[in-house]
Amino acid sequence: MNPNLVAALIGATAIGLAGTSSSAATEPATTAQALHVLNRIAYGPRPGDLERVRRMGIDAYIAEQLAPERIAMPASLTRRLAALDNDERPQAELISHWRQIALAAVRDTSGRGPGSPVATRNAYYRAVTIRFGELRLFRAIESPRQLQEVMVNFWFNHFNVVNNKRVTRVLIGDYERKAIRPHALGRFRDMLGAVAKHPAMLAYLDNWVSAAPGLTVRVPGTRRRVSGLNENFARELMELHTIGVDGGYTQHDVRALARMLTGWTYSPRDGDPNDTFTFATHMHDDGDKVWLGKPVRASGRAEGEWALDVLAAHPATARHVSYKLAQYFVADDPPPALVQRMARRFLETDGDIRAVMTLLLASSEFRSPGRFGVKFKTPYEYVISAVRASGGELNNVRPLLSATYRMGMPLYGCGSPDGYKNTEATWLNADALAQRISFATGLALGRLRLAAPPGDAGPDLGGTYASATMAAAPADEPRLDPPASAAALRATLGASAPLPATLASAERARPGLAAALILGGPTFMRR
Repeated sequence: MNPNLVAALIGATAIGLAGTSSSAATEPATTAQALHVLNRIAYGPRPGDLERVRRMGIDAYIAEQLAPERIAMPASLTRRLAALDNDERPQAELISHWRQIALAAVRDTSGRGPGSPVATRNAYYRAVTIRFGELRLFRAIESPRQLQEVMVNFWFNHFNVVNNKRVTRVLIGDYERKAIRPHALGRFRDMLGAVAKHPAMLAYLDNWVSAAPGLTVRVPGTRRRVSGLNENFARELMELHTIGVDGGYTQHDVRALARMLTGWTYSPRDGDPNDTFTFATHMHDDGDKVWLGKPVRASGRAEGEWALDVLAAHPATARHVSYKLAQYFVADDPPPALVQRMARRFLETDGDIRAVMTLLLASSEFRSPGRFGVKFKTPYEYVISAVRASGGELNNVRPLLSATYRMGMPLYGCGSPDGYKNTEATWLNADALAQRISFATGLALGRLRLAAPPGDAGPDLGGTYASATMAAAPADEPRLDPPASAAALRATLGASAPLPATLASAERARPGLAAALILGGPTFMRR
């Protein structure tokens, strides 16, 4: 692709993004609304989706998506996921195996050559990272239960755990499968409890080694001895997961909650191998406490469960969660009146997420044409929506994992407990646009090798994806993916896929180039 043309496209994209983004609002109402819901409660349309939603109506599509358990899964996707799930090990086995290979790598002095404990550890980490990516991305791209997939991503980000801290490396898939996915449209309290007791969260925010102040004790299932209180989980539980930074708590409340949660840990040697959470009485602070102005009598594990009950039902939690949902689905600066109504519904329904989402998706704020196309896609959303729109065969997700890394949003890779932002200010910059256009070019020209079997070679998750390059491929280079069709893209995306008249000849010059201009254009950057 001509570098001058690339530079011009980047400039045109930036100008287009800086101006109005509501081009879909000029479409016939049913088309505009169909595109809007497909871009907000799904990861954009696949071929045929737009016409299907127009035919069935917006309300029917939203109602369908709010009941994902009633949507049949494609047999091919079911088989693919079942094959991946066959490799899933019980929690206890995952933790024990991780400890073995991590310890062997630490003790090894032979170097990092092939077959060494360090190489074995790194290969294992890479393999599980790929499999977790396959389980998430195949669903996000191919599942007809699109709202469920959007909500899984939203809630994982809300209860963020990074995949490179100790045992979290091997537990991310289990965490998403058990703590997040079953509750994505369920009750907030159920998800909060599942998250708080999962070893991935307990390890990430260090509660597994938190003991009563002044105590030096052994952590169950290990030889490790720890001393004293760790406040990390208690702080983030209030600040990020529930009542929010302006929820009215103090540092005294953080410390009191941390004391109430001492003993919440995990052990692969005790109890259910599929659920390694355990309450270690010898680590717990048995003293009386005062938390959020209320006296707390010593009652062991029940103290923490009661705290979760209080936090899940707190009006500040209802506001905090409602604000984040409205920001994701409506606008970066969500309408206060909508947030207030959502918070009221949250409290009235005991934290029923489906009920809150029903209100949000029926609201005039969500359905207003002025809200169409105003959200800038995160890198994750952009990559998934582009692959969905292209409609090509998908067998190999490794180039997609590399692409999100290059764009600054590696899957499961956010090191901060507050998760990735979903606002335009975070993701709209010149470097990000260049990366997106590079990806669009590789995808449209068939250079990402998405249809190819994954093979044995691991991806460069920390750097490049050479198959998606801006440079033109040699004429004799085999093309593993067919080039994308601009005509097919425009049929899939409707009039939200404009093609500059001055570049219309590009399709004749090189198949796939016009499609690259659509996927790399300013309209497709928004949802």
